Amino acid sequence: MQLQRSTQVDKWLDDRPSVGDLLALCEENYRRLHFLAPQMKRLQGRHRSSRPDHQDLHLTIVEQTRYTTLLRLTYEFALDEGGASDPDALLRVYHDARQVEVEDLRQQTLPTRRLYEAPGLMNKWRLNLFVSKWLAFCMSQGHLFVDDVSRLRPLPACDLG
Repeated sequence: MQLQRSTQVDKWLDDRPSVGDLLALCEENYRRLHFLAPQMKRLQGRHRSSRPDHQDLHLTIVEQTRYTTLLRLTYEFALDEGGASDPDALLRVYHDARQVEVEDLRQQTLPTRRLYEAPGLMNKWRLNLFVSKWLAFCMSQGHLFVDDVSRLRPLPACDLG
């Protein structure tokens, strides 16, 4: 599967985002997460997606309500002194609005937060953009979380930009 950068993502990387851009990015994150977990509203507990030659991806349903799902998405690494999760994203999914909001993101690779910056548009933007790129990467590796494979329906094409 070949990844292409969309013109919208190019715009997001080059310009200062607006609130509308953030909402569009949250919608894109919903589509990507739905691609990875098409039966998300049915899932409960912990799930793991394993792909040959790739790190296992873990999804934990923290809370499932009628209109929202709170979940944790992470890689879990075994270390001598215990384990580590990185990246480790806590995501709230709004099914009715088709949006994903990053509630918390812990990762060591790229700086997403800046000291002395009030949480605002730019901070939310960086967190959601990181998650967007990570979700696209997970999609390109073929990760999938399903409860019942027999109930899968063909999904529309999704831009991995």
